[in-house]
Amino acid sequence: MNILDAAHKTVKNYPGGSESLAPRIGMSAAVLRNKVNPNNDTHHLTLVEASEIMGVTSDDRILHALAAEHGYTLQPISTSAHDTVMGAVLANASQQGAFAQALRDALSDGLITENEMNSLSAAGTAQMEAMVHLLSRLRAVTGRPGVEA
Repeated sequence: MNILDAAHKTVKNYPGGSESLAPRIGMSAAVLRNKVNPNNDTHHLTLVEASEIMGVTSDDRILHALAAEHGYTLQPISTSAHDTVMGAVLANASQQGAFAQALRDALSDGLITENEMNSLSAAGTAQMEAMVHLLSRLRAVTGRPGVEA
């Protein structure tokens, strides 16, 4: 998903849409709709506005789309005390299975459609994020005796 589509979907999917979200970020609903309309060339969302939108909506798809556009994946920093190495291993295995299932489904008819490729891309990204998270957890417990893995 590109960043313009991500911004549009973030605003559109917010409960109440632009009418509800716009006042929370200090602009009119019409201006917000224009700024996130992928077909509008006259209004543009600033980085500060995009950050405010993500903060209010708790929807980070704009950030993930921007990272993906530049070849990166993102992993939130976990602050959970229950976030163990074993939990990260299991999450990674689960995401690997989800990718394998998406690939199996896509290859079932011998042709990968654009929608199937989008599903594969999302599943692959989720798998990479899970692996990055697992490595982060392992790094956090490296050389720390007595730390629960």
